Amino acid sequence: MSTPTGYRHEAPGSHPPITHSAYVSTQKRAPRMDPVRLVHTLSEITGPGAGWAAPCASDADITHCNGGEALGERVIVSGRVIDEDGRAVPHTLVEIWQANAAGRYDHPGDRHDAPLDPHFSGLGRILTGVDGGYRLTTVKPGAYPWRNHYNAWRPQHIHFSLFGPGFATRLITQMYFPGDPLLALDPIFNSVPDEAARERLIAAFDINLTVPEYALGYRFDIVLRGREATPSGF
Repeated sequence: MSTPTGYRHEAPGSHPPITHSAYVSTQKRAPRMDPVRLVHTLSEITGPGAGWAAPCASDADITHCNGGEALGERVIVSGRVIDEDGRAVPHTLVEIWQANAAGRYDHPGDRHDAPLDPHFSGLGRILTGVDGGYRLTTVKPGAYPWRNHYNAWRPQHIHFSLFGPGFATRLITQMYFPGDPLLALDPIFNSVPDEAARERLIAAFDINLTVPEYALGYRFDIVLRGREATPSGF
């Protein structure tokens, strides 16, 4: 059981190492010294409090922007945020960012030769419900080249940022789509050593979430810490 001032450690291999030889840029930016594990206190497990404005309904449906509709395949991504004991994590902020359907981010640093979509920002914000649930309507992101190695392409993915109830449950991760052939070739996805943990990064197609004649549905549950934790992402 969890103690009042700590959490169970994740299983070995659940998260990527600080540096991963196949992910070239980690070799330059990773710390040179081993991390120091600090004992959790109330500050780490109970804070920080919410210091942001509550998302509005439009933040959970990012298929419309600047007076128009985003191009691409609409998808619905939904799931629950739970803790290491399977309990719901309610009223926590979930933020996402992603490339558009052509595989380009709406960011000045993205120089990929793919079109921008004026009606898609790629940014979303959702507050989980009392059951820990969230629901996002977006478009399926495209794959894109990233120059990590020869002919390198990132699989289709959505970035997730979750604050959880405290500093110790902060998580940044990536969600992938089932059946993507690029997963087997992607150094970031494969930097998670444990195969079962990697599988937790792949959403599951869900016909019950699918809206007829509108959008396919995918389920992606997120576990904050513990033996079944969702792996962190670079």
